[in-house]
Amino acid sequence: MRSYMRGVLAISLLFVILTVAGCSGLSSLPPIPPTSEADYVLGPGDQVRVITFGDEQLTGEFRVKDDGDISLPLLGPIKAAGRNPTQLQNEISSALVSRNLYKNPSVSVEVTAYRPVFVLGEVTRPGQYPYQPGMTVETAVAVAGGFTYRAVEDAFAITRNVQGKVIKGRGEPQTKVRPGDVINVYERSF
Repeated sequence: MRSYMRGVLAISLLFVILTVAGCSGLSSLPPIPPTSEADYVLGPGDQVRVITFGDEQLTGEFRVKDDGDISLPLLGPIKAAGRNPTQLQNEISSALVSRNLYKNPSVSVEVTAYRPVFVLGEVTRPGQYPYQPGMTVETAVAVAGGFTYRAVEDAFAITRNVQGKVIKGRGEPQTKVRPGDVINVYERSF
């Protein structure tokens, strides 16, 4: 009987240790820094529409390549990654002026397709999903089919690239996600 009680105590202690260890990974993460739509910078995989008033050759949709460039007719490669749409618009305008193609060009840039978000862990259909402006962790999980019965539903790990540096932080259901974010839904310890 005594060895049975030791065994039960050992298993109970192991369960408590594993439960605390499982939860501590998420609770030890700092909160993911908030971002706004204005903070958005382009990256590989984004698709942009460039409109150059009065020039059909310089108007069209262009995908940001793995090296961070878009290739425009007459201008060649232009660095897009790491810039917001307004900065890219100004860069294209400057390139048109510096190459004596226009004196005062009117250029606009808008994002037509964003990089996907990735939802991993305890969701019905883990995978890659299209980003939509205003998307939260909760809506990303909904797109991934919702939580499994084992999911932690109130805290998540989010991996994000911020100015070329990969950070990992804790998010809540209403935390805004960004294109390229990886959301990890952990398993509950019960």
